[in-house]
Amino acid sequence: MSEPLLDVRSITKRFGGLTAVRDVDLSIPMGTIASLIGPNGAGKTTFFNCITGFYTPEEGEIIFDGRPIQGLTTDNIAKRGIARTYQNIRLFGDMTVLENILVGMHHRLHAGMWQPIFSLDHSEEQKALVEAMELLDFVGLKGQGDYLAANLPYGMQRRLEIARALASNPKLLLLDEPTAGMNPIETDTMMNFIRQLRDDLGLTIFLIEHDMKLVMTISDHVTVMDYGRKIADGTPKEVQSNPAVIKAYLGTSAVDEAEEAEAEA
Repeated sequence: MSEPLLDVRSITKRFGGLTAVRDVDLSIPMGTIASLIGPNGAGKTTFFNCITGFYTPEEGEIIFDGRPIQGLTTDNIAKRGIARTYQNIRLFGDMTVLENILVGMHHRLHAGMWQPIFSLDHSEEQKALVEAMELLDFVGLKGQGDYLAANLPYGMQRRLEIARALASNPKLLLLDEPTAGMNPIETDTMMNFIRQLRDDLGLTIFLIEHDMKLVMTISDHVTVMDYGRKIADGTPKEVQSNPAVIKAYLGTSAVDEAEEAEAEA
């Protein structure tokens, strides 16, 4: 079997006396859609922040594409091929849609992040603009490049944030609650779009999500955290029937009921 694209080995992250992530292992094969779930405060976003360089774990290793990345800056991790979105959208609202995508390309261009696109040479400028327009088309924002990002509808802002992440040309895309604040129709549309990212672009997807229908429908593999620990992982079917998972979400009585139902079946 080939090496996983992402291999997290026993990482621990502490904040003073609080251990937010404790001895967590996780592997994600290339080309899969993997989900990380758990109750609020389980340590999921902290785990994402360790992978993307916002935090450095005190213990353990993070291996991406065969090389260790823990301790690298966020920019260097992006250059290695990891991009992410956030639970709370972090667009540059007073910049245009097109400018937001160009910002996502900054580490691949000769211009710095805050230098104008026109500081590039003509060929690189044209290439960047063509790529940005193609991304607009791919995420469903064709013709809206001159709009201010803040003026887009909420669902389109989510797509723009994904487009900006895609602009860095990642191998692994981390999505932190991509359907937060969406209605059921918007959630189904986003679920299909996430599949499209994997199928059409060949990306590996790793998402945090609270919508269990989406998680269990779209995921190849699901990992569950509670109180900073990994309590289960496996296929969606395996995770759904795991007593530790049921207990974490619904309490001890739900586990007893599930066991009684299984015994009667």
